[in-house]
Amino acid sequence: MSISRRGFLTVAAAGALAACAPSTPAPTPVADPLKDDGVKDFNFTAWSLNEASTKDALQAMVDGYASTNTAKITTASYPYNDYLNQVLLQVRGGTLTGAVQVDVAWLATLAQTGKLVDLAGLAGKADYTESSLGIGKVAGKQYGIPWTSAGIGLIGNKALLDQAGVTTAPKTIADFETALRALKALGNGVVPYAAMTKVDQLKDFIAWMWAFGSPVVKDGKIVVGDDASVEALVWYKKLYDEKLIAPDVNRFDARALFAQGKVGFYEDAIGGKGAVVKASTDTALASKLLPVSRPVKSASDKPAHLAWGHALVVLQGAGAAAASRFVSALTSTPSYNGEWFRKTGLPPTTKAGLGTSEVKNDAFTTAFTSAIGGFVSADPFWIYPKFAQIQGALANGVQSALINKATPKEALAAAKSQMEALTS
Repeated sequence: MSISRRGFLTVAAAGALAACAPSTPAPTPVADPLKDDGVKDFNFTAWSLNEASTKDALQAMVDGYASTNTAKITTASYPYNDYLNQVLLQVRGGTLTGAVQVDVAWLATLAQTGKLVDLAGLAGKADYTESSLGIGKVAGKQYGIPWTSAGIGLIGNKALLDQAGVTTAPKTIADFETALRALKALGNGVVPYAAMTKVDQLKDFIAWMWAFGSPVVKDGKIVVGDDASVEALVWYKKLYDEKLIAPDVNRFDARALFAQGKVGFYEDAIGGKGAVVKASTDTALASKLLPVSRPVKSASDKPAHLAWGHALVVLQGAGAAAASRFVSALTSTPSYNGEWFRKTGLPPTTKAGLGTSEVKNDAFTTAFTSAIGGFVSADPFWIYPKFAQIQGALANGVQSALINKATPKEALAAAKSQMEALTS
């Protein structure tokens, strides 16, 4: 779904667009953009209006809001992997206004356009959690209102794990390897770990570099290629060579395979549940989903996961005030929170929403939050204006090692050189 990862970007093309932006946000001076201008109609752009697992639920919410508030909401949607490109082109061209769904990874890039409205005043009108508000900030400005937040982590198929004799979730990387080999022994086309191996989402490898002890970025400097990251890639390639992971897989491929009951583990954000359950013919699949903390190198290490979330932003222009009221309602009104959670499995970002019995009694959400959501860190490359290109250089480097175009050490050294050039 969205997601993903979650999850997470339109790497090469989006990065090229981001590269054209100034290095610091430069908002266009305007009168208070949230002062009611009398315009009731506005645009709403969202990739969730494009995806099968979310579009019907979201369209119903949009229609309900429009009817209640006698407003006309013009909607637009694009596939997730093309979304940032399309939005940036229209924002820079001055043809897009209203409310826009964004991956929190994209906020800094969009802020560079100078067209986002600071929503700090809006943020104070609801009881959003502090951590969720944090993912909506760029350089201290509240450009995004959080819609949902969590992390990206491993999700196992408990039924397959039981068949393979894996009765407890793997805690260490060694345990994880043992579990993958047991899954492979099942045969029947089972992919032990549907890891990301396509370039578009190979940024997931960042979390494995963390697991092996690399900081990835330290004191503002990229350290990819250090001993720990090389060790991580040597290990990842071993899994690839042993066919414990599969070639040419991205988040959407992994979800499709998981929905067919052919995957032991894959990585996704919390919303992945809705996507795989809806796509599966197994009516009991939801009960088989097992969120797993990322295995660690040493038992005393803490798990590490990439942060993930969706936010809503408002663009300057006619109808900005109306769009902001819609953003507030969609993210903080209990009825909308409940409907979105029921239909998509995406948790709300308000304390009241998270405290409802509906959310607290959902076993998957509770398990995901405990195993994954409590151990998240922001992508270390988000601090750079050209972060998407930097992620792309890393992804290409990792893939070159997997397909034997370079050794892991050579691949990461080359990637680091390209990445450093993009930070200047």
